[in-house]
Amino acid sequence: MRDRILIVDDDEDIQSLLEEYLRKNGFDAHAVADGAAMREALALKPVSLVVLDLMLPGEDGLSLCRQLRSRSQVPVLMLTARGEAVDRILGLEMGADDYLAKPFDPRELLARIRSILRRAKSLPTDTEVDVPEAFHFSRWRLDTRARNLCAPDGVVVPLSGAAYRLLLIFLQNPNVVLSRDQLSNFTFGRDADPLDRTIDMQVSRLRERLREPAREPEIIKTVRGKGYVLATRVEEKPVEEKQ
Repeated sequence: MRDRILIVDDDEDIQSLLEEYLRKNGFDAHAVADGAAMREALALKPVSLVVLDLMLPGEDGLSLCRQLRSRSQVPVLMLTARGEAVDRILGLEMGADDYLAKPFDPRELLARIRSILRRAKSLPTDTEVDVPEAFHFSRWRLDTRARNLCAPDGVVVPLSGAAYRLLLIFLQNPNVVLSRDQLSNFTFGRDADPLDRTIDMQVSRLRERLREPAREPEIIKTVRGKGYVLATRVEEKPVEEKQ
């Protein structure tokens, strides 16, 4: 069966372009213009991935992404305005799996969609099969089954999909300097764009989740000119074990 792609964009030209292009490349593509039509389409038939424009009439893409993530794990590729890094980060925080800035080359959209689908399909059988049930570090615990980050005081800290993958690669490589390209490739399935600071902003947001001081973080440290390092001991333990 062909993967079904739902495009949510109010621009009729983009709708027609993407429907035709994705169908030519082996996908079952269907476009709608707003949130109400998106919900109707999802109720009629399951989809493999949603291409969701940030700027929509009525309910915007961030609100719709939050709704999707509250009831489903369907992958979401967010379309944003070029240069709006804050919007991209907000999209990722709402649960989007990746983003693409407008205007874009349809070939890049196709590559992003294929990358997201490969990652989504491989997680249950490949990527996480060797991942322990929990990581313990600096009195924090990441439960990889529930994808919960538990603080030292017992508070559960929510993580977006991108933040979870970013923290996971750090925990799998403690005390190893990881470049922006390595972090971007694992988190989004591609190398980092030299002009795109999304990984840096994602690391900054992750530090906030870990209650790190902005000027002198102790868990995730910056290695100037090289990348970032998780500078703490990591223990792999079953979820049931207490700290």
